[in-house]
Order: sequence, then structure tokens, then C-alpha cells
Amino acid sequence: MRVAIVGGGVMGCTTALSLAAAGAHVTLLERAVPGAEASSAAAGILGAQAELHRRADEVAPFIAARGAWEGWARELRELTGIDVGHRVSGVLRVASDEAERAELAEEVAWQTAQGLRASLLDGAAARRVEPELSPQVLAAAHFPEDAQVDPPALLRALMAAAARSPRVTVRAGATVERLVVENGRCAGVELDSAPFLSDAVVLAAGSWSSLVPGVPPEVPTVRPVRGQIVLLDERPPRARAIVFGSATYVVPRGDGRVLCGSTMEHAGFRKEVTANGVHAILSGALACVPSLGAAQFAGAWSNFRPHAAGDRPLVGASPLPGLFLATGHHRNGILLSKVTADAVARAVVAGSATG
Repeated sequence: MRVAIVGGGVMGCTTALSLAAAGAHVTLLERAVPGAEASSAAAGILGAQAELHRRADEVAPFIAARGAWEGWARELRELTGIDVGHRVSGVLRVASDEAERAELAEEVAWQTAQGLRASLLDGAAARRVEPELSPQVLAAAHFPEDAQVDPPALLRALMAAAARSPRVTVRAGATVERLVVENGRCAGVELDSAPFLSDAVVLAAGSWSSLVPGVPPEVPTVRPVRGQIVLLDERPPRARAIVFGSATYVVPRGDGRVLCGSTMEHAGFRKEVTANGVHAILSGALACVPSLGAAQFAGAWSNFRPHAAGDRPLVGASPLPGLFLATGHHRNGILLSKVTADAVARAVVAGSATG
């Protein structure tokens, strides 16, 4: 079975490895450099509980996705020698007033009713978990099992694993001009005005997914949501837990690097870092963790989250036979990448068997 994957980010690379493990011969097509877009620019938060927001239908998939990461990180390290930075650092979602505290109390009560580990801490208890928290923090929801990975290290590991696989071919600088449809079925893609035929095509092009000519109109549109991130450098490292404020997060890597983010902007494909964006991020980060004011400013960047209409990821078979979807994960692409890849691989194999 031959499969073409459109998009070489975390989703595309992970899906390529899952399909190769299932016996497929995979060609990974990336229009630029694999991993150069949203994947490597992400914060890498595995916030299965921090991102639930009382959506009951996402409890099982989010928790399963987070649980898959320990084994997946170990597998990648054993295969490539690259540590992807998987750490169970926990998340504190903080409140600075009574209204926010009440909202967190409801969230914690809902999650514990689902059988999840979560607790509502007063300010003093929250500062025992993260001593760098602002004294203005009134309370915090603590999700001790949420975790993180380092996306640039993850991309290096995925590309190294793909390079070691005899079943995966990576083609950088390959622009897909359109999907090839024959007899009502997706039969490949067109590259450089020539057909590249395959038994199945996986669309994993992130925010660019809806721009690929030939995608059926029934597939929900995927649009970019710009996120800006600021990188700080603490010497020596002080902060240790991931902290979510009302509009900002702080992600300590443990080695002095601290990622602060992120904006949510409908700005089209304008990949810019703006003064307003940096100001908002740093203001929110320092309100949560004031000691970061002494950290060195080490950089800033922006990229795009792929947001699908309907606010749900697009995973599995599409309305066009032979075309499969792995896109539209918005804020949770890193978290959901492995379970998405495995689900898409199963769908492709099943579709090939019945097609």
C-alpha cells in the first residue's frame, strides 16, 4: 500500500511513522522544510485537563492522548537517541479574583466527578507547588498529571525516525498543486504538473489544508489562528510548573528557558510578531510569575494554529474515498498527534481493505 501525506509537521510525520508501522510505504510531501511551521513554534503543552473546559465528549480522547506520550517519548528516544523533553510538570490554572476562583472551583468539581485528578488550592497552597507565583494569586486549579514536550526536539526526533525507516520517503520543497481524483476516488496528488499516484492520501497540512485544490467542499474549512510566543531565559532556573493565567501561559522547560504565550489572532497568514502581542504576553506572564521580570528576553515568534469550522479536529476518512484527514487540531495538535496518527493509520488500512 502506497500513501502520500500532504504536510510535514508533527501530525504528518507522526502519521507517516504510524502508517509505516502498519506496513504502508509512505511519501511525506512538505512544501517547505519539514517541521518549520506551527509544529516547531508551539509551546508543547500536553494540557489534557487544563484544556478540557467541561467538554464531556473530550475527556476520554484527551486523557488517552496524554497517556500515550510517555511510551511514545521513550520509543522515539530509543529509536533516535533524541530526548523530546517529555516532563510531567503539572499545570496550575490561577485565579486573581473571586469570580475566577468560583469558575475554577466549578471546573475542579466537574473534573473530579469524571474521575480525574484535580484540586482547588488556595493561594498559599498554590505557592507551595510553584513558589514563583504572584502573591496576588488567590487560588489555583491544580492538574498534576498534565505535562509538556519540547516541539523542536520532537520534530528532530520524528524526522530522524522517518529517515531511519525504509518505508518512509521525505520530499521537501514539494508543492501539491491539486488532488488527483479518478473514478470518484482520490488517487494521488499532482506535483510539478505531473501525477504522483498512491492508494491513499492523508491531508495533514495544518492551516493550509483548505488551500489544497481538490479538497471536497463538504470538508470543514480550516483557517489559521495566529499565536505569538515570547521566549525568556532564567539563570538559574526558578519556575517549574506550567501556569495558566486568564489570557497567558508560562511554560518553564526546566533548563532556564521559559515560553510565554500566546495570542489568539485572526490575522490571516500574516506571520508577524507585534508590539501589542509581546506586550500582552509579557504583562500576563509577569502578573502570574513576577520573578520573570529579571529574565533575559531571548526571542519571539509567531505561527498559525489550524482551526476547523465546528471547533473539532478533522480525523479519519473524508467524504472523498481515498482521502483521509489529520488536521484542524487548533490548540491541541501536539497533545493529540500520536492518537490521531494511529487513528488515521487504522482508517487508511481499513479503507484500503474495503476499497
